[in-house]
Amino acid sequence: MTALRLGTRRSALATTQSRWVAARLREAGHEVELVEITTEGDVSGELLTAIGGTGVFAAAIRRALLDGRIDVAVHSLKDLPTAPEPGLVVAAVPVREDSRDVLVARDGLTLGELPAGSLVGTGSPRRTAQIAALGLGIEIRPIRGNVDTRIGFVSSGALDAVVLARAGLARLGRLDEATEVIDPIQVLPAPGQGALAVECRSDRDDVATSWPPCPCSRTPTRGPASRPSALCSRRSRPDAPHPWGRSPRSSRATTASSCRCAPSPARRTARSSCAARSSGPTTSRRFSARAWP
Repeated sequence: MTALRLGTRRSALATTQSRWVAARLREAGHEVELVEITTEGDVSGELLTAIGGTGVFAAAIRRALLDGRIDVAVHSLKDLPTAPEPGLVVAAVPVREDSRDVLVARDGLTLGELPAGSLVGTGSPRRTAQIAALGLGIEIRPIRGNVDTRIGFVSSGALDAVVLARAGLARLGRLDEATEVIDPIQVLPAPGQGALAVECRSDRDDVATSWPPCPCSRTPTRGPASRPSALCSRRSRPDAPHPWGRSPRSSRATTASSCRCAPSPARRTARSSCAARSSGPTTSRRFSARAWP
């Protein structure tokens, strides 16, 4: 059997994610070898907004797919452009991790506890705009780099805090370094954050059909729907952490959720913990949203 060549970026997070997908492919009976690919986003030190924004991490991997140098690729879903790429197809979206952002700050501080004038690093225009809108008097500094580099800015004292995706820390086993899981009422996650996209060429039916279907889509005559596949875009178990769950201070505790097939929970309203410090006559903000599966 010819091994499937799985293309991945070289960062620790990218290879960790790709090894997880490779393990699922091996469970489906494939031999898999990882092929590391350097993208423009990996070699350039410029801000993403200056070198093309969305797609700079995916372009080189997609070219390798189209050229036949690799057979399958793993992306962070939020890094893919929304427009489809001719000749390619997203074959699977594995179970999504918690989509929220986290803060890694000095002295175990949370976003609301950082003093005015604190330096917070992020390379995301989305995070920059939303943190600024909280009116906390925080100064945002643009940064680039992998997880180690970004957290290093805090440990070295160059910055007071950085904002990262919770999913990345979870996959690297470094969640204990987060000082706060930021409630979406304060900073709304990016579309697709926490999810992976497994992509292949549209003519590779052998790869596109390698992913087991989600059992939660089965009819009762085909068996129970109690154990969705780990490669389904729906949550894998009823007690899985909910991306919108929250608890006092760090929001580490999460509420239960179920498969997307199940009825959505009732709308819930939350109050921002930073609202009292926001500028303007309004001292609180309310937000209602249907919980994400």
